[in-house]
Amino acid sequence: MQAQRKTAKANSPRLNRAPRPEYVAAVRYLDGHHEKFHIRNAEGLDDAREMVISEVGDVRSIMIALRH
Repeated sequence: MQAQRKTAKANSPRLNRAPRPEYVAAVRYLDGHHEKFHIRNAEGLDDAREMVISEVGDVRSIMIALRH
């Protein structure tokens, strides 16, 4: 008796989405101290800025850059 071969299942096509960009933000607070953040789920630069502001509140300055 011969062994039966399993037929290969057709792989379902994967959605090849480009990964979302990751941003890094440097924040300087009103009292002078600073902190860095990594933003992974932002739609874009403006969205990353809004995410940081909603997290930390009032700040003196924010610098956001695309992380490579």
